[in-house]
Amino acid sequence: MQSAFLEHCRQLLGDAHVLTGEADMAPFLRDWRGRFTGRALAVLRPGSVQEVAVLVRACVAAHVPIVPQGGNTGLVLGSVPDASGSAVVLSLARLNQVRAVDPVNRTMTVDAGCILQSVQEAAAAHGCLFPLSLAAEGSCTIGGNLSTNAGGTAVLRYGNTRELCLGLEVVTPQGEIWSGLRGLRKDNTGYDLRDLFIGAEGTLGIITGAVLKLFPQPKASITALAALASPADALRLLSVMQDRCGASLTGFELMSAFCLRLVHKHFPQLPQPFAQEHGQYVLLELSSSESEEHAVGLLERAIGAALDDGVIEDAVVASSVAQSQGLWQMREHIPLAQAADGKNIKHDISLPVSAIADFIADTEPLLQQAFPGCQLVCFGHLGDGNLHFNVAPPVGISNEDFLSNQDAVNLLVHDNVVAFGGSISAEHGIGALKRDELARYKSPVELQMMRAIKAALDPLGIMNPGKII
Repeated sequence: MQSAFLEHCRQLLGDAHVLTGEADMAPFLRDWRGRFTGRALAVLRPGSVQEVAVLVRACVAAHVPIVPQGGNTGLVLGSVPDASGSAVVLSLARLNQVRAVDPVNRTMTVDAGCILQSVQEAAAAHGCLFPLSLAAEGSCTIGGNLSTNAGGTAVLRYGNTRELCLGLEVVTPQGEIWSGLRGLRKDNTGYDLRDLFIGAEGTLGIITGAVLKLFPQPKASITALAALASPADALRLLSVMQDRCGASLTGFELMSAFCLRLVHKHFPQLPQPFAQEHGQYVLLELSSSESEEHAVGLLERAIGAALDDGVIEDAVVASSVAQSQGLWQMREHIPLAQAADGKNIKHDISLPVSAIADFIADTEPLLQQAFPGCQLVCFGHLGDGNLHFNVAPPVGISNEDFLSNQDAVNLLVHDNVVAFGGSISAEHGIGALKRDELARYKSPVELQMMRAIKAALDPLGIMNPGKII
């Protein structure tokens, strides 16, 4: 049965695009963090939407589960198969074309396999901005960004990926093609099917194309790094910046002293802007549609007011593109520094912005009491309430010994997140990693509705099984 199915796939795609060898499949089976390697019947690499559809129909006929995959940069085991070896990985990497750019409508239509950085560059070539930006932008794909509703550093100004998408093309679990590639800002003609698939992590269908929103390129972007005593002061600074700069504030990233200590330990070539260490740091970015002088003036007046009020202790403003890039590299190298330092227990959480300082102040002592000496790596997109609240082992404790506490650490952190009105997943998704936890924190009504949608669209349960629910 399996051999007949694989032979049928080879007839549809050609031998070169049906991978069954262990070495050929390996990159598609290992998760981004290197902690899990699944097994698969094959890796299928279609080159068109029509080939995706016929492959899905073949999988339906043979009752073969499908794991859709983009750049495989996810962090919650959402894009890799389980250990059974019964599923195929369906890679969208060959669907990588920019189909159309409409600068007047401010839209771009792209294949789901387009690398995010390539989309950014294509928009810039037409004098436009596609503002989604995140650390993995050189390898993650638009389909994956949509499937996880990715956030990134510009959510404060432009929103999550959901807000950046106007239309979708999707291959359903029955192998039909739904073409919803409409570049409309207003379309009130029934249920919003688009939003069902965004954030669904490939469990309801396979996104193959999207219409994305474009924006005018800013005339200037100005970056600054502010030093503060506490997360509470960071929230005060956020209010100052929003009051004085409005929509010009495009980035507001919180980083603890320990985060930058890790970065400077493993990447000493990166900037160290301050002579002494401060408790917290905020990386700010302002964008202006008027001029560089306008952006600089806004930023300097706001920073000056914050200094006068004692909200911040010190600040540096980048005076060149190179200096701006250096400041952003400090932020972007935090995950790399964590990985270089050893294993840690990651949490991608969101909270009401107003609750963030109290959450940190309440949760860190609880962690220290339960796991003495543990080290908190806390950073994230403070402007939209998204924290990466990661817990590293105490000095002298092996990674393996500390990771044995992962379930207990997750329970403590996530219980407190929910107590403060937050969510256990802000931008990484649920995947297989947080599936069981989701059942703890979602209400029975929510879970029942989610299962009803899954059963209605994917009655055979072949789309990315074992993920989310």
